[in-house]
Amino acid sequence: MHNFVKTLFSVLLLFFCSVLTAQNRMNDARDPNRIWLDSEVTHHGDYQWKMMKAGDTTDPGEKISSSDYPTEKWLPAIVPGTVLNSLVYNQKYPEPYYGVNNKIESKLIPDISQVGRDFYTYWFRTEFAVPQSFKGKNVWLQLDGINYRAEVWVNGNLLSTVNGMFIQDYINVTDFVKIGKNNALAVKVYPVDVPGSTKPKSWGAAGEFHNGGNGNIGLNTTMLMTVGWDFTFMDGIRDRNTGIWKNISIYATGKVALRHPFIKSELRKPDYDQARETVSVEVINSSTSNSGINCKVKGEIVGENISFEKSFRVIRGEQKLVTFSPEEFPQLVMNSPRLWWPVNKGPQNLYDLKLTVSVDGVICDSVKTRFGIREITSDTKTPDKSRVFYVNGKRLFIRGTNWIPEAMLRHSDERTYAELRYTRQSGVNLLRMWGGGIAESDYFFQLCDELGLLVWQEFWMTGDTRHPHDKALYMSNVESTVKRIRNHPSLAYYVASNESTEMTGTPELLNQLDGTRGYQMQSECAGVHDGSPYKQVNPMQHYENTASPRGSRVDGFNPEYGAPTLPTVEILREMMDEKDLWPINKEVWDYLDGNGFHLMTTMYTDLVNHYGKSSSIDEFAQKGQLLGAINSKSIWEVWNYNKLDYGDRFCSGLLFWYHNCSMRQVASRMWDWSLEPTASLYHTANSLEPLHAQFDYLKNTVSVVNDFYRSFDNYKVTAQVYDINSRKVFEESAAVNLPADGVANDALTIRFPDGISQVHFIKLILKDEKGKEISSNFYWRSNDKYEGKTTLTGPAASGFEDLSKLRASKVKLAYKVREEGDNYFVDITMRNTSNQIAFFNQLQFLNAKMSPIRPSFYTDNFFSLTPGEKKTVTIETAKEKLSEGAMLVLKGWNIDSQKYKLK
Repeated sequence: MHNFVKTLFSVLLLFFCSVLTAQNRMNDARDPNRIWLDSEVTHHGDYQWKMMKAGDTTDPGEKISSSDYPTEKWLPAIVPGTVLNSLVYNQKYPEPYYGVNNKIESKLIPDISQVGRDFYTYWFRTEFAVPQSFKGKNVWLQLDGINYRAEVWVNGNLLSTVNGMFIQDYINVTDFVKIGKNNALAVKVYPVDVPGSTKPKSWGAAGEFHNGGNGNIGLNTTMLMTVGWDFTFMDGIRDRNTGIWKNISIYATGKVALRHPFIKSELRKPDYDQARETVSVEVINSSTSNSGINCKVKGEIVGENISFEKSFRVIRGEQKLVTFSPEEFPQLVMNSPRLWWPVNKGPQNLYDLKLTVSVDGVICDSVKTRFGIREITSDTKTPDKSRVFYVNGKRLFIRGTNWIPEAMLRHSDERTYAELRYTRQSGVNLLRMWGGGIAESDYFFQLCDELGLLVWQEFWMTGDTRHPHDKALYMSNVESTVKRIRNHPSLAYYVASNESTEMTGTPELLNQLDGTRGYQMQSECAGVHDGSPYKQVNPMQHYENTASPRGSRVDGFNPEYGAPTLPTVEILREMMDEKDLWPINKEVWDYLDGNGFHLMTTMYTDLVNHYGKSSSIDEFAQKGQLLGAINSKSIWEVWNYNKLDYGDRFCSGLLFWYHNCSMRQVASRMWDWSLEPTASLYHTANSLEPLHAQFDYLKNTVSVVNDFYRSFDNYKVTAQVYDINSRKVFEESAAVNLPADGVANDALTIRFPDGISQVHFIKLILKDEKGKEISSNFYWRSNDKYEGKTTLTGPAASGFEDLSKLRASKVKLAYKVREEGDNYFVDITMRNTSNQIAFFNQLQFLNAKMSPIRPSFYTDNFFSLTPGEKKTVTIETAKEKLSEGAMLVLKGWNIDSQKYKLK
């Protein structure tokens, strides 16, 4: 391994570990009364997990889980994490996300399909103390997720076997642990039953590289994308993510325990001014007394002066569902409830429910859950029978996206927070949990509740793979997941599968467990039509009603429609050797593009070259951001335009495919896997701002979009056109009245003067009735004519070589650093002091090694400034990320780079 690669490998490990070791300061869902058995690597924990391949020890579980078992030869392990996570951490195998390290043909990391399941079957072991405060109580061991099967041993006793990736297991270990002494926990983890292989199957969706390998991974209830998909490694993750991938904790209760609280809201129509709440909770008697126990459950909606209670008897081993209905308890009828709304539609009001169970006046256990009062429905009562969603009785235009989980389950609260904060900044309002992925964490749903992001949850089946063989195991995983997430107001919709069918009995089970959300069998039925395009196309195609050969429409409800963006040059340098970056090494780039699926080395490169041939990777990457910006802006603005009814056409929603990255890839999206945003994030955020003026490259018209549930009158939109010399050659304004949740379409038409320069610029400004600027937007355009879908021509696609003629501009920058809590904020004011447009400027927050500080949150980036224009941007980052020598950099197309060492 070259020294450069060794150094970069160390950087990747440090970044990986810094993400994993983030404290859970943002996660208020974590119970402080529990003992969390996270490893030191993942949570600054007090517990050292170790691991050993099961085949390397012949010792049985009884011996391995004894408190005096020697583990000197065992490897440190990452928990939560996977076998491969830990093997990479211990440098047994190279970083899979670098170059072609993960490629099967590279023979650097063995694939389970070739070496067998035993190769990745491992023992995980740790030791823990049970505090004296647990004495006389029931002690529980809770496992939140193991992939795929496991034996759980405590102090020499096999107490449980776990089956399926999404099961939460609660084990009563009272009689098997020693209070105040050392205890040993050993978990033998087995991979999925049928790992599948990357050998292409003879069936599957046309033109999609036969995703899912031979399809056999689907026989398990697991994360199907681990076998390979076109947005990640086509040959998959080597161990299929075998491991303890979620938390393990220990807690104590009295004689009886509470589990799975649930609160259902029924809103009175048509005014939604009254909510009837039904509360339920499971009560578990795990005592050995045959006589049964008399207990009392008390409930409270905190701060609302609403309380209720009920007494009953539970016999030995009973798990009783206790329900409090508004018919029995009229206080559960809430007048004038504070409703929960998604982003832009209203506040994200949340309530807290607390429940306790007591025996003879002594509290045995308590549980809390947060909930929101809202109603989400949908129907197909539209001209073209497309599905439309409603929130609290109001139509909701879905501007959503598809969420892809981290490929190797390298999760942390910090990563979840950063990705969801970026997601909220982008302006989308719904996340689809795609069926080849996972069910995300409690913290993920907590943040979606707080940020106003709706969630569409699919249940781990796809049309590219077979269906689970063990129906009972599958259903138990669905049940466990639904009980965990059903209180979240952000959870909007259930779908059984991606582009396939359902497991018989699924809708009945969901209705029994929940009954408050809509359901459809698969992602492309019941008023949701076929998706695509997924890869690079001529951006001009987005303005046509049919943008893909598969017939994807800009009307109805499209579940998958997107385009790629190249990562920034600093991130590209973290992905592969310099020699592979330039000239572009097609083998490496294509491997990091799902075997070339998104056309990064072909069509994307051809379109970037329309900005002029590049002489370096730095130049190519800068131009690549321009194309990524146009990709995103054109898609979102076309769907904005079509949110109105058009006779027999009806546009109800789009789910962008996809906006976050599962691993390092050259076909990035709004941000790279390393949490560094691309131009796509900021140009999407601009396109999806709630009040937005936009330009149509095909019709040359300007429209204004309103995403609020209220109208705005007497607004004014102004369009300005500048030539390549930054001379204003056109300006026109129009008065606009914006309908509630609607569009003022084609408010004015831009008439480009005869003889205008080949490349020119458009500035749109929206002002309210008092003349205050509400929104601004900026475009670059060429005179090239669009000659159809089979070409790469058009004013948004080609003819930008003359951007090299843009004369130099000057931007004056001033900044101020302030501290708030654990974060630094850098407030930056910039003014274009020249008479030339300052085109496509990028701010960067870099560390002493000139690497981007991640995650950092920029209020805007990749922006242009017209002559005399002023702009303010704030950058936020955690204090722990900011080391000595940190630097603020401003660079752009036609300005000299500016560097400021932060003090």
